[in-house]
Amino acid sequence: MSEWIDATVADVTKYQKAGGTPVATNPDYYGGDIPFVVIEDITKSSRFLEKTENTLSGQGLLNSAAWLIQEPHILYSMYATVGKPIINKIVCATNQAIIALKENELVDQEFLYYQLLFIKPSVHKFTAQTTQSNLNAGVVKRLPITYPKNKATQRKIVEILSTIDQTIAHTEALIQKYQQIKAGLMHDLFIRGITSDGQLRPPRKEAPELYQETAIGWIPREWKAKDLGSACDWYSGGTPSRGNQEWWEGKVPWLSPKDMKSFDLSDTEEHVTKIAAISGSRLMPPATVFIVIRGMILAHTFPVVYSSSEFCFNQDIKSVSGRDELNNRFLAYWFVSNQDLFLKKTTEATHGTKRFDMKDLYDVIIGVPSPDEQTQIVLRLEVLTDQLKSEGACLSKLKKQKSGLMQDLLTGKVPVTISES
Repeated sequence: MSEWIDATVADVTKYQKAGGTPVATNPDYYGGDIPFVVIEDITKSSRFLEKTENTLSGQGLLNSAAWLIQEPHILYSMYATVGKPIINKIVCATNQAIIALKENELVDQEFLYYQLLFIKPSVHKFTAQTTQSNLNAGVVKRLPITYPKNKATQRKIVEILSTIDQTIAHTEALIQKYQQIKAGLMHDLFIRGITSDGQLRPPRKEAPELYQETAIGWIPREWKAKDLGSACDWYSGGTPSRGNQEWWEGKVPWLSPKDMKSFDLSDTEEHVTKIAAISGSRLMPPATVFIVIRGMILAHTFPVVYSSSEFCFNQDIKSVSGRDELNNRFLAYWFVSNQDLFLKKTTEATHGTKRFDMKDLYDVIIGVPSPDEQTQIVLRLEVLTDQLKSEGACLSKLKKQKSGLMQDLLTGKVPVTISES
């Protein structure tokens, strides 16, 4: 079994060198052929950096503290996404928020990457608590690193962890692919619908006689155009009194915007009693649609939830239920598909947040197909929804498995076996 050494980043690197930023107001410094790494590039990437959003010119490089990183280094974030490492696969330069670490002969580069990733959750203890929690070069040098003296052991650990990383990357790519397919299918289904033979209607350009024009565009002629105010029942929620602690010791899920992270939701962070749900909020049955009307409305999206259990909800949310023949599952998917339409109707609320004016929501037109066609549309979308759930569960399992492996392998708790060559 290989001996493990307790060390610091300074002990296992040849040097640690931060970058710099050319004067932003000089256009001659930007737009060249040198990839320029900023924190956002590291945040969006996983193990390897292969592209950047911004570039520098040679003049920009010469007139700043930025420097050309010509071979793979570990790029380590000191600001914002603090403590995230990544290995550059391209020649690049970085800004001052990123420090480049070059490993020495004691450690394998990817092993050091995984060690830095492993200690990331505890790096906050070393940050300077100012308006933003940041690291500096001195702190980075002192970060603790533990490594097996035998580099063959290091490489075996890297082999195990990189294998699961590849599986995670493949799963994430599948999820992204299914999300794109689903978005495209939703767009087609809510514009063209499905004919009795189970096929999408021909596009309007090919068969204009099959469509009618409405306030939200062209929809199939058989569909009924209704405003949301008359097509749905809308209800407001509320927050039960926090002063009555007994009310917050129940089992009824109480929905607030922070819970609305997934389309299908069966539980929430906080729970109340049924009396509290009726007295201080409103109790809605399963299969209800909820949308945020204040706060958590972002530039490109706002949360929509379809509940699979009984919920009550706070005042920043509206519950929406279809009347007559309007299927709630169809309605929920329709809200997601028409995010851009709704976001154009937001107004500024307090502290830069956005809100919906209810009259604007009530006036939006929805195309309502026959109940049978709604069912067929929902079934088409459920196939992809189920696939995304399955891949999401797989991804969650893989990440937990990776976390366990890192705990075992990067501490020496579980020794690895090196085969004799």
